[in-house]
Amino acid sequence: MKKTIREIITLAKDSPKTFEEYLSAYAEEVGDLIVSYIPTGSHPDMGKYLYDPLVGYSKNGGKRHRPLICFAACRAVGGDMEQATTAAAAIEHFHTAALIHDDIADEAELRRGEPSLHLREGVGLAINAGDLALSLVNNTVLYDQRLDDALKIRVMAELEKMTRHTIEGQALDIGWARDGRYDITVEDYLVMATHKTAHYSGAVPLAVGAIVGGGTEGEVEALRSYGLDTGLAFQIQDDLLNLVGSEESTKKDFRSDITEGKRMLVVVHALLNSPEADRLIRILSSKEKDPAVLEEAVAIMEASGSVDYARTYAENLTSLAKSRLIDQVRPSDARDLLVSMADWFVNRLK
Repeated sequence: MKKTIREIITLAKDSPKTFEEYLSAYAEEVGDLIVSYIPTGSHPDMGKYLYDPLVGYSKNGGKRHRPLICFAACRAVGGDMEQATTAAAAIEHFHTAALIHDDIADEAELRRGEPSLHLREGVGLAINAGDLALSLVNNTVLYDQRLDDALKIRVMAELEKMTRHTIEGQALDIGWARDGRYDITVEDYLVMATHKTAHYSGAVPLAVGAIVGGGTEGEVEALRSYGLDTGLAFQIQDDLLNLVGSEESTKKDFRSDITEGKRMLVVVHALLNSPEADRLIRILSSKEKDPAVLEEAVAIMEASGSVDYARTYAENLTSLAKSRLIDQVRPSDARDLLVSMADWFVNRLK
């Protein structure tokens, strides 16, 4: 019998005080809870070709920060975390679908240290598994008997907007790469990254947690804004981690974002400011995998001050976001965890 979220996340005095401790303490069991919302098929081969691959992929789920911040937001407004369980699961299912489809689009070879699903199961079955995960987003909430119909509709509306925003951002990211676009401005990047990442990695998990927790409209919108700012910072820092972290820290193809020609903030800044911009464009356009050439690209970005620019941008975002959250959401241990989240997002390279 699966544990409830109340059984997993305790409110004892020795509960985690920092966001990193919070993730470490609860990620595995919350992951098991999320995976329990994946159904089984009516034929054994459905398990072999669909449900089992999705379950296996979902179990290698990383730090589970999205469901965990959904629960923290629910607690921060004085709500019952049980009410947020299906919403948290739905958001994580969406994340799973996005990663599966993203790896196919990027021709990525690794995800969290393991071969990407499309390399293990084939592109067709991987697309299908991603589609199944997408179908679980609203369905998981729809059949939750703990939520009344009005609350279900409001949560599902949030999930629909989250899905659309993410797809819009992904369209920009893929389209710019397809068309060889290197005329992207900082403002263009911020629109893309906010849509592609910040809504589903920060804003919606926090807003939905506050909604099902019975928060005021002011609290809901304060947490949503906090999620947009910290979610954007998360993406900027994630891009930096791929460039100047390490293979072990990313558990993904190291510097694969260069190979894939990603339009990251650090890249956009370098193209606008580096005398070696033409050389950087040639590297980004060549699907280069030679470590020496990838290192050259990073050196160009570092010499132009672009790595420092991107890091400072993320740090400034989170600093302002923390101040606003402290002013707008009632004091609690859950709020303090969320404030700590901002520091975790930008300190992963330090």
